[in-house]
Amino acid sequence: MTAIINHIDTSETERLIIKILLDLFITFAKIGAMTFGGGYAMLPILQREIVEDKHWGTEQELADYFAIGQCTPGVIAVNVATFIGRNKAGNLGGIIATIGIVFPSIIIISLLAGIIKTVEELEWVKHAFAGIRVCVCVLIFNAVTKLFKSAIIDKKTLCIYIAILAGSFAFNISPVIFVILAGVAGVFLKS
Repeated sequence: MTAIINHIDTSETERLIIKILLDLFITFAKIGAMTFGGGYAMLPILQREIVEDKHWGTEQELADYFAIGQCTPGVIAVNVATFIGRNKAGNLGGIIATIGIVFPSIIIISLLAGIIKTVEELEWVKHAFAGIRVCVCVLIFNAVTKLFKSAIIDKKTLCIYIAILAGSFAFNISPVIFVILAGVAGVFLKS
């Protein structure tokens, strides 16, 4: 009898793990398929899916993932998917979420690669791309606005924001340097 109960428990655990991994893959594949315009354009969709719909993290956690994703190698949305997947289901969850978010792009790019050269000079295609770029700007602006509201929580973080903003206009250096400087400033100012 105990062997049957243990088998049922193991079987249920395996089903639960598969369900979580499948949910990660489908969620991030949906994000990857519905986002045009690159990693930054995915930020508002990630926020809606991860924080509002799935409740896999808070606004603050997602802002932290965005910050870490920005200063690590790779596309920010892919990095964020990896962090969330790993947080939800360990290393395998990170791998599955990463595969999920890039899978639609691989399929779409593979299909478009053969025809893009033949249609990119068409006038209506140029106009479509111009419209898409404007839309992506709005999506990025919305994501930045939400991040701003959750990141600027007091006068000290506002000072860090102003200093980094001014520095980014004044100096042409790697964003990683700004992230490190902001982190150091945060430690000193918030201590």
